[in-house]
Amino acid sequence: MKTYFLKLSMVAAIAMTFIGCRPSAVVVRTRPVAPVYARPIAPGPSYVWVDGEWFLRGNQYYYKQGYWINPGRRHSYWVSGHWKNRRGGSYWVPGHWR
Repeated sequence: MKTYFLKLSMVAAIAMTFIGCRPSAVVVRTRPVAPVYARPIAPGPSYVWVDGEWFLRGNQYYYKQGYWINPGRRHSYWVSGHWKNRRGGSYWVPGHWR
């Protein structure tokens, strides 16, 4: 029984390693141009504007328009995503809360 759990643990550890090795970004030679949208008025004083983001679907980047959100936490702030250079092109680093 102990060897069964040991083997199961080893298989799980190997599987988690390969899941974590999945490519997280697609490198593009030419950065896509973000569409221009008018920023709507904030719905309330505690709302924070989240800039538009690029996201991957398959091997192509698509743009998601920015939006207002109430972060819920007092001292949270949004760190905007950005393009990062890499040999052969650029890839998108998504925004996140801090």
